[in-house]
Amino acid sequence: MTAPPAHAVPAVPDAGVGPRRGPFQAGDRVQLTDPKGRMHTLVLEPGKVFHTHRGGLPHDDILGRPEGSVVTSSGGTAYLALRPLLADYVLSMPRGAQVIYPKDVAQIVAMGDVCPGARVLEAGAGSGALTCSLLRAVGPAGEVWSYELRPDFADVARRNVAAFFGGEPDTWRLRVGDVADCAETGFDRIILDMLTPWEVLDLVERALVPGGVLIGYVATTPQLSELVEALRERGGFTEPRAWESLVRDWHADGLAVRPDHRMVAHTAFLVSARRLAPGVTAPPRRRKPSRGAEAYAARRAANTPVQEAP
Repeated sequence: MTAPPAHAVPAVPDAGVGPRRGPFQAGDRVQLTDPKGRMHTLVLEPGKVFHTHRGGLPHDDILGRPEGSVVTSSGGTAYLALRPLLADYVLSMPRGAQVIYPKDVAQIVAMGDVCPGARVLEAGAGSGALTCSLLRAVGPAGEVWSYELRPDFADVARRNVAAFFGGEPDTWRLRVGDVADCAETGFDRIILDMLTPWEVLDLVERALVPGGVLIGYVATTPQLSELVEALRERGGFTEPRAWESLVRDWHADGLAVRPDHRMVAHTAFLVSARRLAPGVTAPPRRRKPSRGAEAYAARRAANTPVQEAP
């Protein structure tokens, strides 16, 4: 068997492929970290030079080296070379719509139980950050259908997904249009990242299999309230669960151990519920009398718009 050339471009991987291993090759995406922790991402091409204010660094000095190597620019600055993780990639990739942060993506994949072989419907595609994780999670036996209203956002998502996987995965179906018009059914998971997810619950009821999971991703408390109450009023779903995740790094230097002054706090709320069998309504959840619930019911009766709390 003939060995591949040292600078061969890697083949396009499937969505379920594991991590890339071995020496850096042409076409690999590399993350360079300087002594101050600043990161730079580049795609390796023979003969090219990565220019910094501390001198140039030829791509050929990286090609053929094992991952985790240290390379030095012409100005004497050392850089640690690693392949970027997906979380690194989505925070640095070109954006159309705002990306879903890795902390929320992790919650969606884990709490939504997005697993190998699952069929997932996503609306909207945004910049493709969540799409990349969904494609990885469902693997080569699953499918991800992504709907995006804006053609320009869909183009950005297509480029970002293709750049990460080395080509557009066969398990991905990207559609430009309203998810409410989706004619497909039999989805195991549906994720709604849109302004008014409660307006497409007819689609969810029709397309989500019994036992399937719905995840709503919303930014504000009025949206959170509308989605939760719409699911309760509609029936056919388990009691909705709503939450958010907050991430705080810690500074650890010898005996100086303390929380960082900055953290990734509120980015969005997540709402989850599971589809029941057709015609089934879950037993009503017992709750204490609530002025908030009474005020919501009165507003619904009067059909007045939601007002954000001061």
